[in-house]
Amino acid sequence: MNKLLIILLALQLAGCATARTLDAAKPGAPVVYSGTRLDLYALNGGCCAMDRFGAEAPSYPGVDLPASALLDTLLLPLSLLTVIGVSFQATGGL
Repeated sequence: MNKLLIILLALQLAGCATARTLDAAKPGAPVVYSGTRLDLYALNGGCCAMDRFGAEAPSYPGVDLPASALLDTLLLPLSLLTVIGVSFQATGGL
């Protein structure tokens, strides 16, 4: 059962609309609830996800929607700060 859950989570993260839209960093693209909006856009037959969001919609947006909504909710404080213009300029590494 645990292996099935890990495989499902790995597949979900590989196609997660939230991760795709945040990775795209397209100027003018929606930031708040971006993955959820991309999933809903795809479910409603949107034609140009790449032009609007800077990322392709997942193959199965209905399956991705709950995970994207959860991740977007967890990232809501950061996305709101981004919208109002606060930048973090963080760098990684040791």
